[in-house]
Amino acid sequence: MWTDLGSALCLVMVLEGLFLFAAPDAWKRAAAQVIALPSGMVRRVGGIFVVFGLLSLFWVRGV
Repeated sequence: MWTDLGSALCLVMVLEGLFLFAAPDAWKRAAAQVIALPSGMVRRVGGIFVVFGLLSLFWVRGV
């Protein structure tokens, strides 16, 4: 289990790094737009991502 979690976190770092490396200006613009949003909206979007990610994980893992 810990190996899977560690692997997943490493993959997240690789993907985030790729976005920063490949398109730093686009990433900065996107971050500025997120900062301009109300906190409640950011929280809702984050919650949607968490739920979608968990459902996708269960689907992929066949749980």
